[in-house]
Amino acid sequence: MAQKFWMTFALLAFLTQVIAAPAQDAAPSGWVNISDPLITALTNSGTRIKWPGNTGGIAVDRATGILYLEVCNLGLWKSADHGVHFTRVAQDMISGRCEFGYSFNCDPAGLRMACFLLDGDCGMTFDGGSTWRPFAPMGRNWDYGAVDWPDPGAKAIFAARHESGGEMYVSGDDGASWHFIGKHPEFNSVGVFGPLTLVAGRSDGILRSTDGGQTWTKISDIHPVGRVAIYFDGLAYWLAAEGLITSADNGATWRKVGAAVSAGWGPFFGKNAQQIMVADVHGFLKTDDGGKTWRRVASMPLFQGGLVPRLPGQFITIGWDPDADILYASRMGSAAYRLRLAK
Repeated sequence: MAQKFWMTFALLAFLTQVIAAPAQDAAPSGWVNISDPLITALTNSGTRIKWPGNTGGIAVDRATGILYLEVCNLGLWKSADHGVHFTRVAQDMISGRCEFGYSFNCDPAGLRMACFLLDGDCGMTFDGGSTWRPFAPMGRNWDYGAVDWPDPGAKAIFAARHESGGEMYVSGDDGASWHFIGKHPEFNSVGVFGPLTLVAGRSDGILRSTDGGQTWTKISDIHPVGRVAIYFDGLAYWLAAEGLITSADNGATWRKVGAAVSAGWGPFFGKNAQQIMVADVHGFLKTDDGGKTWRRVASMPLFQGGLVPRLPGQFITIGWDPDADILYASRMGSAAYRLRLAK
């Protein structure tokens, strides 16, 4: 009964955010549409962009500022000048669209990125998009996935397959092959710490496995909402209903950091672990003290068309270039935008 109550409460809280979102962008000035020139060039050339059209996701390499943009089911594009110019990368290797935030999973240390896309081809880069390693295909492929970024080879992956009744898979060879570990429709988020240690969030708390997903033990009553636990600077970070949480022992224990923050996208890291950006359906929130306090720094752009999120982290992908202090946002089926934050 308590589990069902919490699930209902969390969903209603998120839907209330969506319904209560202002009809007009609270800060419309500043956001720049960076995808229309590319989309127009493609359509003028006779190229058909499959459903739902327009962009399917965006990501930023924290260390280099390299921007990645997915055109729905038409491939991955890269920009080194904050979205002014784009060139296609990973030809015939990466395509699809992002169902959730962190479908693009960038290593916060830089250069490496894994693409867990839906209805397309997936894989990862270790060198800022110059070369790519394909993932073994799994039907319609993925919603999101966690990568063991502390491993230089990033071999261990824990991923959720799209519309499969909760099928969960692990890989020990950076996606070259996948091992089915069971159907877990109750899992709403994932994390990985090496080849055998996994964590998963569900409506009644956090579960952990130390045998590659064969058995699970509940280890916390905290409720993760961020789709992926992210490793940065010696700690794993996870967005929870209670606020940002961290683990220093490979997910065995978790502690709440500072003030509660209602968010479903993130965390994204700035120049250090004190600077963190997250987002909700209204816009972006930032901390400069490691999560002790939060302040709203921008609203979401006024997306036209596309799919409206009904779950935390759904359909919208975001990025933050901390060196240039630029935010990016894309909603599946709508345009992608850039916002330079005021200094």
